[in-house]
Amino acid sequence: MRALILPRTVSFEESETPLELVELPIPKPGPEELLLKVAACGVCHTELDEIEGRTAPPRFPVVPGHEVVGRVAAMGRNAGGFFKEGTRVGVGWIHSSDGGEDENVSERFVATGRDVNGGYAEYMTVPATYAYPIPDVFSDVQAAPLLCAGAIGYRALRLSRIENGQRLGLTGFGGSAHLVLPLCRHLYPETSIYVFARDPAARAFALESGADWAGDTADRPPEKLHAIIDTTPAWKPVVEALACLRPCGRLVINAIRKESRDHEYLRHLRYDEHLWMEREIKSVANITHHDIKAFLPIAGQIPMRPEIEVYRLEEANRALTALKCGPVRGAKVLRVDE
Repeated sequence: MRALILPRTVSFEESETPLELVELPIPKPGPEELLLKVAACGVCHTELDEIEGRTAPPRFPVVPGHEVVGRVAAMGRNAGGFFKEGTRVGVGWIHSSDGGEDENVSERFVATGRDVNGGYAEYMTVPATYAYPIPDVFSDVQAAPLLCAGAIGYRALRLSRIENGQRLGLTGFGGSAHLVLPLCRHLYPETSIYVFARDPAARAFALESGADWAGDTADRPPEKLHAIIDTTPAWKPVVEALACLRPCGRLVINAIRKESRDHEYLRHLRYDEHLWMEREIKSVANITHHDIKAFLPIAGQIPMRPEIEVYRLEEANRALTALKCGPVRGAKVLRVDE
């Protein structure tokens, strides 16, 4: 099968082609596993963190990719009671864990496309209990970003503890935030949504998508906010977001890792301005299978319409470079089963 592998960690300054296209044997499913014929796989910022070593795979080479849509091609001997052959399912960042409510922080957490091979390939395996039926309203490429960007946005929104009628902020308006906005509109229709983004095109996209206000990262909204979800890889949005919270407000940082290029901006952090008055900071650590199972039916009810840019599997390096270096509008998706 065709697959893209990451043979080592490398910065994009060193190489704009960190992944290698190779031929690998089709994997065999274990007793509890499904073999999936991959149709599409989203391109996530976490892949950049893997490639550049901020959350490095435990061994090399590895096939990246954790926003996977595919069809069941074969089943292990104990996996037959979950899906039939040909069923379309999705796979997210969580490949497996202990199954509990806090499985996202368990020592048994295994990440798709980092700890085990993922969806930048024509076939992959996954435990049957960590595969999810995809609502029929979505095409394969539309569904792919929902498996991580959408589902982790759902978790972040829950952790924000926002209530209907309160004011929510979103810093950055890329793959995840542009899905949080319609989700929030659906669940909390009277909530005002404020978007902070450094890119003018992203701010315009946010207003086009229904945001009530959009400004630069360092701008101040007309009112203090009850909660803000940060979806960026940078530190400046963290400091600036804290200054926009009302007393008792909560900042939810939705990122696996932060990059170091603007780490010095933390010197601007002042206790009296940014943290006092019982403001809170909450991080989002991975995702549970409960989140994905709960989110997908809601996404189908809305129905969400992710903004996507589609690439061929062989163009994964180009998609990753564009995600790293270019302006982001929505999500990037690899079409695998051409």
